[in-house]
Amino acid sequence: MPPIPSLITLDMMRQSLYAAVVCDVLDAAGYPHQSPRVALKPMTVAGTLVGRCKTTLWADMAHGDPKPYELELAAVDSCKPDDVLIAAACGSMRSGIWGELLTTAARNRGCVGAIIDGAIRDVTKIREMQFSVYARGTCIYDSKDRQRVIDLDVPVEIDGVRFTPGDLVIADEDGIVVVPSAIEKEMVQAAWAKVHAENEVRDAIKGGMKATEVFRKYGVL
Repeated sequence: MPPIPSLITLDMMRQSLYAAVVCDVLDAAGYPHQSPRVALKPMTVAGTLVGRCKTTLWADMAHGDPKPYELELAAVDSCKPDDVLIAAACGSMRSGIWGELLTTAARNRGCVGAIIDGAIRDVTKIREMQFSVYARGTCIYDSKDRQRVIDLDVPVEIDGVRFTPGDLVIADEDGIVVVPSAIEKEMVQAAWAKVHAENEVRDAIKGGMKATEVFRKYGVL
């Protein structure tokens, strides 16, 4: 196995890591609940999304909004390169809270994706922009007077999993996993080592070694 780099960048993670292996090393380190079990699926493009949490907290509403879109626009305008917009909306399907215009604004600021615990719309146009969005599904209704951001850049939860601003988040077709900043370096290096160990295991199995023998030798599955 090649040596583990002392610095593993986000671009290196995008090339080599995936959500399941990061979830595995978190499990092994005693962090067994870092991935929401709710069905947040890739709605636009395939591939691995890697970035840092930019959080928004949403609420349903049943009255006219005196300042429509105020905080969600502030959120996208304050995005930084490699941010992933996290919308904690308690799974509400009341409206499509993420769409083409917010995607355009966020991408212009360097945001690389969005994870929406709720519904989105304008899927075709977002897909054409090759912008990665995860969500529960779609809803054609606009968010005005239905849902709004009530806070941003605060810790939020999706299915009891905490997403804190600046935390590392990795998502793909298997699911979404968040790595707390305090243990990021250790977990990323462990995931890097596991990926390369799995490559050796895969080659051994392809070479004809039985699965039980491979596990006995490498301790990796």
